[in-house]
Amino acid sequence: MKTSPRTLLLQGGTALLQGKLQRADIFIRDGRIADISPFISVPNDIPVIKAEGKLISFGFADIHVHLREPGAAYKETIRTGTEAAARGGYTTVCAMPNLDPVPDSMEHLQCELEIIRRDACIDVLPYASITMGRKGERLVDMAALKGSAVAFSDDGSGVQSGNMMEAAMRLAAREDCIIAAHCEDESLLRGGYIHDGRYCRAHAHRGICSESEWKQVERDLGLCEKTGARYHVCHISTAESVSLIRAAKARSVPVTCETAPHYLTLCEDDLREEGRFKMNPPLRSAADREALIEGLRDGTIDAIATDHAPHSAEEKSKGLEGSAMGITGLETAFPVLYTQLVLPGRISLERLLEALCEGPRRIFSLGGSLRKGEAADLAVIDLDVRHTIDSNTFASMGHATPFDGMPVRGRIVMTLKNGKEV
Repeated sequence: MKTSPRTLLLQGGTALLQGKLQRADIFIRDGRIADISPFISVPNDIPVIKAEGKLISFGFADIHVHLREPGAAYKETIRTGTEAAARGGYTTVCAMPNLDPVPDSMEHLQCELEIIRRDACIDVLPYASITMGRKGERLVDMAALKGSAVAFSDDGSGVQSGNMMEAAMRLAAREDCIIAAHCEDESLLRGGYIHDGRYCRAHAHRGICSESEWKQVERDLGLCEKTGARYHVCHISTAESVSLIRAAKARSVPVTCETAPHYLTLCEDDLREEGRFKMNPPLRSAADREALIEGLRDGTIDAIATDHAPHSAEEKSKGLEGSAMGITGLETAFPVLYTQLVLPGRISLERLLEALCEGPRRIFSLGGSLRKGEAADLAVIDLDVRHTIDSNTFASMGHATPFDGMPVRGRIVMTLKNGKEV
């Protein structure tokens, strides 16, 4: 970490405390929250940052990012990825394991951990893979890896064998680990690359059916109920997935899930013949988007994660069919969600903050909250700033976003890690 403790006062901001937005001064001493009160007096030698009219949140946590290093540093590095995260108000991110080498052993995971220690400006918690090489054939040694990995995932591909996933869940239950699943039945893909819907048929593309996601969610929920493993579903995009997870939670199945900003704010009707609209899972129908918003409102969806997945400009320049899957998301998440969901009254600001901060931290026991004694990991947000998303200004090396050129409100004006601006 490149941060050091600091002592200062954030004065006159608004913070979410005990479920209510209220005026708060936040006194930071030696990098920790020393006090939170409506009014705090400090000695004249203590730096004061005026925060009137600003929202102060505990730092956001993104439990699904691709930092590409080691193995593909031409797309992103841990340095640039964490700088992008800090710009977006994130102080903790969880890095997915589709790397080279795959973090399937302590030797391989150590390669990633060394770069994190050297270059990260915020907390980066790595995933380990579920199977060796993410090939779906042989389980990793979870007992050896669990102390250094936040959870286990083969993200980028689903575990195709039900028997293998059951074995993984039994091992995870025994070792008290979390399985985080990319749910995708490859037998149902049939060469598709966007949602199998109206746009796909009108423009003669090959589609990815919704069943390719929800059938594997359905399979895994049955295995979760059978084994008692803690199970997290990554980047859900379909109404059926929401319904299945809602019903499983009602049966007390130990499942959590996330969706991404683009699934909550866009659908197939927004597609253009450009690579910046191509991601996996794809943008689904308007009905799917509405089901996801309702799932976020009612708590079925626990967290919003960006699935930040940068690629080179060349890899994203080949239209919907030829471009690589994945978009950047860390620097656009809050303003897009605030503009598209909070301002129109689709969800409350309190619910958005919970899904960006408290929900992700609760799922993976990441710790941290806006309370006395906690680390001063904070995001300061100006909700009134109007601006237009411009990917050319990103800290991320990836510039492909479907939100490029979108007018938005809300900007992260400062992110603090241990009380120091990052």
